Amino acid sequence: MALEIEGTLSQKLPVQSGNSARGPWSKQEFVLEYPDGNYTAKACFMAWGAEKVQDLAKYQVGDKVKVSFNLKSREYNGRWYNDLQIWRIAPAGAAQPEAPARPAQQGAPAWQQPAPQVCPQSPDPTLDHMPAEDAREDLPF
Repeated sequence: MALEIEGTLSQKLPVQSGNSARGPWSKQEFVLEYPDGNYTAKACFMAWGAEKVQDLAKYQVGDKVKVSFNLKSREYNGRWYNDLQIWRIAPAGAAQPEAPARPAQQGAPAWQQPAPQVCPQSPDPTLDHMPAEDAREDLPF
């Protein structure tokens, strides 16, 4: 699930790093303040990987940023933990590059196909446009 939120960078926690079986890793957590109705709420996000940590380094506490992130949960010893993993951080109000439009593919689900274009000059349907009644159809509606 991909989400976006704008807010003020209120705290940057220290960079954590180490080595795993897959090689070196690094992460940095930060706190974002964002408006929530009449109040200000806070959320702790994680920049995972050297590239994301470098992206976060461009911003200072107090900067207004827009964060694109994924929400992930995992279970450990009967307790659930949530992670807000960022995949993009940019200045607030900056235009985000849009994904290129993909043509509809044959057999793709309806929710992936573009909406049909409606012609504003089309006349409204009348009773003459309705299909003839079929005697085999015995449903009352």
